[in-house]
Amino acid sequence: MPLVDTHVHLNFDTFAGDLNELARAWRQAGVLALVHSCVEPNEFSAMQAIADCIPELYLSVGLHPLDTDKWTAATAAQIAESAAADSRVVAIGETGLDFFKADDEAVQREAFWQQLTIAHRLGLPVIVHCRDAAQATAAMVREFQQTVGPVTGVMHCWAGTPEETQWFLDLGFYISFSGIVTFKNAHQVKASAKMVPDDRLLVETDCPFLSPEPMRKERRNQPAFVRHVAIYLAELRQVEFDTLAQTTTRNAVTLFNLPKPLLFSAVDGEPWPDLMPAGG
Repeated sequence: MPLVDTHVHLNFDTFAGDLNELARAWRQAGVLALVHSCVEPNEFSAMQAIADCIPELYLSVGLHPLDTDKWTAATAAQIAESAAADSRVVAIGETGLDFFKADDEAVQREAFWQQLTIAHRLGLPVIVHCRDAAQATAAMVREFQQTVGPVTGVMHCWAGTPEETQWFLDLGFYISFSGIVTFKNAHQVKASAKMVPDDRLLVETDCPFLSPEPMRKERRNQPAFVRHVAIYLAELRQVEFDTLAQTTTRNAVTLFNLPKPLLFSAVDGEPWPDLMPAGG
């Protein structure tokens, strides 16, 4: 069954040089589409160059809350213009709030609000990073929906409690689980993963970070490993793997408006071209 890895960072240096091999691995694992998240808009051109070589790669553009030192008066316009100019952009982000060690909460809130505004205006979902800030994040999304208009998205690499999970479900958001859910002591994450409705569930790697069990010894996570996340979630939720894969793929298609023929076509046996030039 096809899978969608809804959060990757293939432009990081750790992936330089072997994208062809990685692509063969994720295609063999059934990954037929990937959403490439953006840490800050100046990396967007590098992401586009990779997407030029990978037909199943879709893009987001935004500013991560831990990179708000790069937020300027021109950043919002840069994000909006980049998103509007490339049809492969399916989301704004990753954005959100991270109060773990933050001393710039005001700037984070401003950047998050501006990116919610862009997403609303362009009709795109947001990819939300949230660490030690669930209450503030939910409050901001709720205020935005009530005062500006509709916005939806995904809580990516989710590690919140069931109570926090419900806040975002009530706001219409999807919940995406990464390799964290496979970790032995991730009890609250497992509890949250059990309660998310079928029609709001997504899977991701957040590669190159957070390799799932049984691949924890692999220091570099990769898109093919999203299959392990999906297998674990299927067991946790007591459903067949094929059912879980079909459900999460359908949800990714719905949230990110991905092309259905790409995701549901049979590709076994079809030749795939190399992604990058030899030596690239």
